[in-house]
Amino acid sequence: MARRVVDVLVPVALDRAYSYRVPDDLDLAPGDIVSVPLGARDAIAVVWAENPTPNPRLDNRLKEVEEKLEAPPLRSELRSFVDWVANYTVASRGMVLRMCLRMGEHLGAARERVGVRLAGSSPQRMTSARQRLLALLADGMVRGKSDAAREAGVSIGVIEGLVDEGTLETVVLPPESVAEKPNPDFARSDFSVDQRAAAAALNTTLAESDYSVTLLDGVTGSGKTEVYFEAVADRIRRGRQSLILMPEIALTAQFLDRFSARFGVRPAEWHSELAPRRRARTWKAVADGEVAVARLA
Repeated sequence: MARRVVDVLVPVALDRAYSYRVPDDLDLAPGDIVSVPLGARDAIAVVWAENPTPNPRLDNRLKEVEEKLEAPPLRSELRSFVDWVANYTVASRGMVLRMCLRMGEHLGAARERVGVRLAGSSPQRMTSARQRLLALLADGMVRGKSDAAREAGVSIGVIEGLVDEGTLETVVLPPESVAEKPNPDFARSDFSVDQRAAAAALNTTLAESDYSVTLLDGVTGSGKTEVYFEAVADRIRRGRQSLILMPEIALTAQFLDRFSARFGVRPAEWHSELAPRRRARTWKAVADGEVAVARLA
């Protein structure tokens, strides 16, 4: 009986996939993240496709997939996007894939967030710093340690001291979300006739086409951003995602203010100034469909 063979794409400067045999006890599907032998080392790679017609003369020379890693698989849409980007930019598929996988280096387990709240009687020794902190927490709300320290104008040591005395107790907080979901109906734009027609045409194009390019031509202040925002709102209502690319870093602050005024919250952000772990969390949230709108700069 012929052994099952899959084509695996390795994140190196190569455009082709390599064929590997699948061990009988390993359940693999396209998109799975795997470890494979590559030369004298092991490499993390992605199962790209089934190989239903492997060359029988090479059967004894094919190496086996070593293991399937505990990581979310790459969806078919993302694998198709890797192929498209490689073709569009005349780059090797392996290097495009490498950009997709690099964020995984910083994922790991989420850091535990700890909050504090009132739990016991007042401390025996009272200071002005402790008074400010206890006044802040008098509402019974749970606050993160750093947030409570900042709002009360005290050091973390003040909080730790009250925890040790039993006046405060620590509470494990749920993981912080990458971004809140924008509300497409938070503040609808009051369009003119021409703006409404442009927005309707753009939404129709997006609904009927998998990929297209639309350019809005208008002078400064003519409402181009609002028309694009309406297209983003339509994507949100349909459960789709939007990626916003900023042409100039100097426009970021103004854009974020306008986005918040339209949708009630800021979009998720992904750029080089974010800490690697933050970028990785945003990348994963986007890949998992948890983020509706992301801004890339």
